[in-house]
Amino acid sequence: MIVLDASVMIAVLDRADPHFDTAKDLLAENVSQRLSAHRLTVSETLIQPVRSGRGAEVAAALDLLGVEPIDILDDPLELATARAESGLTTPDGCVRLAAAARTIGVRVIP
Repeated sequence: MIVLDASVMIAVLDRADPHFDTAKDLLAENVSQRLSAHRLTVSETLIQPVRSGRGAEVAAALDLLGVEPIDILDDPLELATARAESGLTTPDGCVRLAAAARTIGVRVIP
């Protein structure tokens, strides 16, 4: 399973994004892997498309890519603690971060 960050999803959905090719290649190289993203990360990905009236279209594109929202109910106290101690945004505090993932043996693709 690959847990996606919003930046990867945003890039792969926009050919004009400077990271489009890298994101596309990353997904192509891992086509057999299950793609997931925290539900807050998916919503973060959809903010700009919603503002431009393309929210439903981009949400459908994420579905076609096979992105499965991780629908875990997060403990509000844990989220607040992560936010307060790390200085990260709330969405970043909700997903497994690269450093934490590496410490538990999860492969992180740079």
